[in-house]
Amino acid sequence: MCCRETRALRRISVERESARRSIALVVGLFLAYIAWCPSRTIAQFEATQETFALQPAIPPQPWAETQESVQPAVSELDQLKKRIEELENRARSEEKKSEEAKARSNPQTKDEAKSKNVDKADKADKKADETWKDVSDEKWTVKLGGHVQMDYINWAQADQAIPNTHDYFEFRRLRLVADGTGYGVYDFRLQMTLEPETFGENVPGIVTSPEVKDAYFSLNEIPLLGRFRIGNFFVPFSLEQVTNDTNNIFMERSIPTQGVFAPDREVGLAFYNCNDAKNVTWSSGIFLDSISESTKERLDDNQGCRVSGRLTWLPYYDEPSNGRYLVHTGLGILYTRDQDKRVRFRARPQIREGTRIIDSGVLQTDEYTTGNVESAIVWGRFTVQSEAFLSSVSRLDGSSNQLSGAYIHTSYFLTGENRVFERFGQHGAQFARNVPFTNFFLTPGGAGWGGWELKARWSHLDLNNLNAGQYNDFTLGFNWYWSDRVRMMFDWIHPITSEQAIFGATSSNILASRFDFNW
Repeated sequence: MCCRETRALRRISVERESARRSIALVVGLFLAYIAWCPSRTIAQFEATQETFALQPAIPPQPWAETQESVQPAVSELDQLKKRIEELENRARSEEKKSEEAKARSNPQTKDEAKSKNVDKADKADKKADETWKDVSDEKWTVKLGGHVQMDYINWAQADQAIPNTHDYFEFRRLRLVADGTGYGVYDFRLQMTLEPETFGENVPGIVTSPEVKDAYFSLNEIPLLGRFRIGNFFVPFSLEQVTNDTNNIFMERSIPTQGVFAPDREVGLAFYNCNDAKNVTWSSGIFLDSISESTKERLDDNQGCRVSGRLTWLPYYDEPSNGRYLVHTGLGILYTRDQDKRVRFRARPQIREGTRIIDSGVLQTDEYTTGNVESAIVWGRFTVQSEAFLSSVSRLDGSSNQLSGAYIHTSYFLTGENRVFERFGQHGAQFARNVPFTNFFLTPGGAGWGGWELKARWSHLDLNNLNAGQYNDFTLGFNWYWSDRVRMMFDWIHPITSEQAIFGATSSNILASRFDFNW
């Protein structure tokens, strides 16, 4: 008998005993009243006869008075009898249910051994039914989306040594996306660009469009392995790199991240997994080296390769607030066997177009290995995020070079929100889409002002080991979130290079703005 049924029977027994006591009390009072009423009536009658001897006697009527006064008690007694009958019926019903449940869970047959085996098989089948579900008849569910970013860049103060410091407007991203899930454990994503792009340092360059960005298929919930993915997607390396650009808080990723030490999307396959608590994640993959996103092919016997691994740990995550307070740590490694044995490390100011102001030149090397450590703290409306990179380049002449870079940035929500973190998202541990408490709107009936976020960043790239100088960048700005999918971004960028850099010691000021929306 289960605990719930035992408690129900105990409660019914108590109620039945209480009703019986009430009936006994009412019956006792009734009998006492009957015994007391006639003597009281006779005494009153004799007293009345002595006081009013001349008046005719009024015969007593004790039974009429008694019947009228006892009527409520009789009615209550009938109600209690009905209640007892109801409780007894209910008790019998509960006992019957309990016996049936007990019989189902512990069937008694002549062949007890056979019964036990059958019971175990039934339980195993039931557990399997609860764990697995046949989804063979399911189909794809597809959601179409898109992404538009409009940038305006103003070189407010350009160092004279830097060429081609033109102001410009561009559609930084103009893309169509299809996301799909189906058959219980499958998902896919296809993202194509519509924005014209240019190769080379000078405008207009060569226009090529569209490009393949995301084009991958995933199989999820594989025992021990977790998630398997194949196609063109982010290499699992670096927190800032695997966080989608719609969820990063600056207009461009930091200097040492995009295109320098952390690769972008590559063609390959990878596995992702996490523990049950999702506070530890791990991922690894193998990729072809730098397949062009424009030509989408390479005709060569030597394709090169990249092998990556990433491990993250959340030593603290506040569950009640869904991660409004958390501490994230991680490390990664990336090995590259270069396809054409020509490697180059270079970077622009933290804008999309323009001249690169630090450049290692072409290095003759067949392989290099990069390691990184990452950390992030979200403490309410305040966030700090940082990564450091160290790369060892093995040259064909037998020498080697050590290159390094790092960044740290902070943000603070004036309106009280916090940065949202996914413990195990599409690319593992990553930051997610920020959501304002209220959207921005202006209507006759009211107004909302969205979410406001202040931000600051320092980025650093050190190529001194190649006699190519150092690059430091300071960025200040703010973001205005109209909704979770619409925002305006403003960055003041201050790039500084050392004497050994390609254009020598330079210092400039750039004002950048963006209107960003997606669906």
